[in-house]
Amino acid sequence: MGANATMKSRFKPRGRALASTLAPVLLWAASAAAQDSVAQFYKGKQITIIVGTAAGGGYDTYARFLARHMSRHIPGNPGIIVSNMPGAGSNTAGTYLAKVAPKDGTVIGSIFGGAVIEPLIGTTTPQYDPSKFHYLGSANDDVYVCLARKDAPPQSFGETLEKEIVMGASMASSSSDFSAILKNTIGARFKIVLGYTGSRNIMLAMEKNEVQGACGFAWPSINVTNPSWFGDSGFVRVVAQTHVKGHPELNAMGVPLASSFARTPEEKAILELYFSHTQFGRPYVAAAEVPNERVEALRTAFMATLKDAEFIAEAKKFGLDIDAVEGDEVQRLIANIYAAPPALLAKIKKALQPPG
Repeated sequence: MGANATMKSRFKPRGRALASTLAPVLLWAASAAAQDSVAQFYKGKQITIIVGTAAGGGYDTYARFLARHMSRHIPGNPGIIVSNMPGAGSNTAGTYLAKVAPKDGTVIGSIFGGAVIEPLIGTTTPQYDPSKFHYLGSANDDVYVCLARKDAPPQSFGETLEKEIVMGASMASSSSDFSAILKNTIGARFKIVLGYTGSRNIMLAMEKNEVQGACGFAWPSINVTNPSWFGDSGFVRVVAQTHVKGHPELNAMGVPLASSFARTPEEKAILELYFSHTQFGRPYVAAAEVPNERVEALRTAFMATLKDAEFIAEAKKFGLDIDAVEGDEVQRLIANIYAAPPALLAKIKKALQPPG
């Protein structure tokens, strides 16, 4: 072997070792530069969280808690405000975010989880594609429930398959969708009364006995906003969970999963695929055009906020359930739903048709 070959063989491993040593340093430098760029952009700016539901509900409550704490986890520490834009099952807010709002990372959307799958199984065609959003994460792996007054003829969810119960609902919302899919898939004898303008009005109707029950209420929020409803002294019982796994508290109480009443494998598949979207029950999104480094900064800040000791302490004080799902995981769950067999999606869409 010649001298040159010997020299090459000696220095080649050293070159590889040097590259291996420098790689983490270069990655750190790139990350630091991106952080500096993000900080420079957000310094002195204001972020608006657009909530796709009316003020006072669960989505609004979570967004306002998040707004109070998230700023200190975002490089540049921008101010954060909350603005409500209800309508069309939060598709009004989704359309605004996709079509109108600035695409620079200064607007975040908090939309109904059902709006994410609206293009696949909904009765209307949104003016945007929710699968294209950047998902920052979800505040909850949410568990939606069906409620019934204790004086309603059915004393359990199983009895709703035999005895009629009047269910309150608002159009293009979880209250109408969850009631409809149970009525049309497994034959729950729901008389669905539409026309209520939101969850608060449905709750008032239940208190007045205008309706005897409702589906599509998130347990982590209804349990906080209406604690007097439940327990031995309350007038409402939770009769079913419309979720794939259920909430630990409700599981311990023996509240059944609605999907357990499916009579065939196909019925079970319909319910479980549809209910899977509740695993990202409170998603926060950014427009597809937002630069990647700002998306990553917002994702990191979102999860840091929901793990923040001060945030958790305040959430516990007000009884908010925090079970955060990371943005990457939410994006994966949504991709799986969008890849579902068209025939199954068509049956879910048919089962979601409201009365009339």
